[in-house]
Amino acid sequence: MALIEGVDVEHRGSGPDLVILHSLLADRSAFDRVAPALSRKRRVWLVNLPGYGASRPAGTSVEDYADRIASLFQSLNLGEPDVLGNGFGGFIAVALAARHGARVRRLIAAPALAAFPEPAKQPLRGLAERVAKEGMSGALDVAIRRMFPERFIAANPSVVEERKQALTKADPACFRTACLALASLDLSPVLGNIKSETLVMAGSEDATTPPALARELAAKIPKAKFRELQGCGHCPQIENPALFVDVVEEFLSAPSRA
Repeated sequence: MALIEGVDVEHRGSGPDLVILHSLLADRSAFDRVAPALSRKRRVWLVNLPGYGASRPAGTSVEDYADRIASLFQSLNLGEPDVLGNGFGGFIAVALAARHGARVRRLIAAPALAAFPEPAKQPLRGLAERVAKEGMSGALDVAIRRMFPERFIAANPSVVEERKQALTKADPACFRTACLALASLDLSPVLGNIKSETLVMAGSEDATTPPALARELAAKIPKAKFRELQGCGHCPQIENPALFVDVVEEFLSAPSRA
């Protein structure tokens, strides 16, 4: 683990670089189930976003977060890594590719949207308010239901407890900032700037970033395709690690279409 450009990052494996950005609802440990397999062929960089681990605050917008990650790439001399983001990390990854496209080889938004529709913004604002009043304990039950389908929650109490414990350690002020940043974000005007080959994936049971809206994101990015993961919710890397790795490897290993 190292703190570089204010970002808490660790790496494992060797080969082409793959940078992984976690969701609002988890730290980088959300990728513990897939990192060993992904690092067999790649040098995998696991980032803790601002407010998670030792990472420092990075402004108030998703674009600010994306700029921080671009600075990290420069400090690490990564050249053009592949970038994978889940949820909030997916939004950051999309903004990164739009703003710093020369730094991103291939992009995986797993998932992300161009923007949340208005009815979906209020829950984010409400979550920010709860955390402001109650700290991270006020977010835990809501977060779990945004992460996983009800049947997965019922069948996997140990995973639920693991995720709650991880989220408890997040900085409440940074979490609140991230919620409000997502509620105000609209990436639609800049999606045409993305030149990276892109995969947008979403779980068929994802109620937080629904697959129909994720598909719309893919349609607005010039060299993007969409993949729906059957039976998964918002965090397929936890719910079905083998499927997640297979889809990621298939995309990253395919010949470039450029």
